[in-house]
Amino acid sequence: MHPLISTEALASALAGAEPPVVLDVRWRLGGPSARQDYEVAHVPGAVYLDLDQDLADPPGEGGRHPLPDPERLRRVLRAAGVRRGGPVVAYDSGDGSVAARVWWLLRWAGHEEVAVLDGGFAAWTAEGRPVTAEPPRPVEGDVEVRPGGMPVLDAEGAAELARTGVLLDARAAQRYRGETEPVDPRAGHIPGAVNAPSAEHVGADGRWLGAEGLAARFAGLGVRPDRPVGAYCGSGVTASSVVLALEVAGVTAPERPAALYAGSWSHWCVDPDRPVATGPQPG
Repeated sequence: MHPLISTEALASALAGAEPPVVLDVRWRLGGPSARQDYEVAHVPGAVYLDLDQDLADPPGEGGRHPLPDPERLRRVLRAAGVRRGGPVVAYDSGDGSVAARVWWLLRWAGHEEVAVLDGGFAAWTAEGRPVTAEPPRPVEGDVEVRPGGMPVLDAEGAAELARTGVLLDARAAQRYRGETEPVDPRAGHIPGAVNAPSAEHVGADGRWLGAEGLAARFAGLGVRPDRPVGAYCGSGVTASSVVLALEVAGVTAPERPAALYAGSWSHWCVDPDRPVATGPQPG
């Protein structure tokens, strides 16, 4: 399954004999919960999952959005109706980063049939496609969660990749440079990391750039097929969209995906012994 699915393709699939499970993962940093938006209107049949409650463990030593306990994730996905080998489509209301977290989690769990809705809920509604406030009644799924389908970095692995390959920082440039840090206790970036803001994966219309445009962007950041590449962000969420974008660009592939530093900056910066770089250069 391609990492991205168009609104047209989703509409066609929903009208088919075996429609995909659709997951609404709209979310706001700092709240309030986007569940209230979902309760007003969502794609028909979509199940709401909350990033903080359903798609991550509680904040702690592993960062602000640690990877969820596999057994708990299995229960969440089964309750949403996810079936072994069955297609899943995720959407959000932003630049696709939160939906990309779902894409990455399912791939990490060993489930390959998953895609992100290109343009998200905004594109769906802009085209006048149907929405509803009616809550769905999904049939219990039977998906299994087998972690290991995607490579995960710890702090040491991230530091090594920044030295020997390309480690992409998905945060906004101001946070990368250390000019501001609205969430975590220290500002700056991992020494050697290259800034690659996730917001630049999409165009002015809210849809993802094509493979050619993404490939050119990553080439400009020093990414090459013969160099190992990985990504991090504030808490491991938006960096998932970097992993997805690298695959769309053809720089990586399902059998050789980019690595994700799951704890990301929220994990790195809490250890005072870990170095921090500031300014526009990798350092």
